[in-house]
Amino acid sequence: MIQNLEKKQFYLTHLYSKEMCVYGDMGNILALRYRLEKLGFEVIYQEVNQGSKMPTRNDFYFMGGGQDKEQFLIFQDLLTKKDCLIKDLESGIPMLAICGGYQLLGKKFFTGDGLEIDGIGILPVVTRAPDSSVKSRCVGNIAVKCELPGLENIDLIGFENHSGQTYFDSVSETTSIPIGKVLFGFGNNSVEKLEGCVYKNVIGTYMHGSCLPKNPELADYLIKKAVEVKAKRENSTKYVLDFSIIDDTIAIKAKKQLLERLLS
Repeated sequence: MIQNLEKKQFYLTHLYSKEMCVYGDMGNILALRYRLEKLGFEVIYQEVNQGSKMPTRNDFYFMGGGQDKEQFLIFQDLLTKKDCLIKDLESGIPMLAICGGYQLLGKKFFTGDGLEIDGIGILPVVTRAPDSSVKSRCVGNIAVKCELPGLENIDLIGFENHSGQTYFDSVSETTSIPIGKVLFGFGNNSVEKLEGCVYKNVIGTYMHGSCLPKNPELADYLIKKAVEVKAKRENSTKYVLDFSIIDDTIAIKAKKQLLERLLS
């Protein structure tokens, strides 16, 4: 927990919770809230939907996945929030975006039905769906060898179900990296065996189901990043996090068993 500090507020902002929340994505919010409260924070949960204003205080952003029609419904509203969101993300505030949320953080998404959806462009990726056939979808369990600094020896698991094929755009000119290499499943696309995209503290991924409950190491990585930025913004040196008070025995055991089954 937080050492020698009264309970502090943590502002957890959920973008488009009504339209973009499939395959257990709400579990990511629940996992973050549980862990933050164990660490001694009072979590202020903020929902941002179509037509609503962006909150003035944010410590962490989350956006889940949705069908193509939901993405098309919200993308113009998201563009009205683009400047505020990018300002926060460029300052280091973390964000986790799953599947459709991941695609909307990129430059463009071309659906299998011919729709063109603009993203906010914080991630240097472009997504194209080859067609609208179910047979073309990337569906199933996914296992990834993580390459994030400090998590290089960690394997991540999730569930993916996406029509879009995502590719880095001019990756050599950016500081973005994939989350890691795919050990099982598809990842960004059916060819490259790379999963996700990371820019600063922004993570886009296709791992649904839910990503953070299944991967507590990634949850703690994001919380650490958020608290580092929060402490710097508040000019505070008193945030000392003790993750040892959180028992992840069951989650780690379950992940190990799934990895053994997928990779054997």
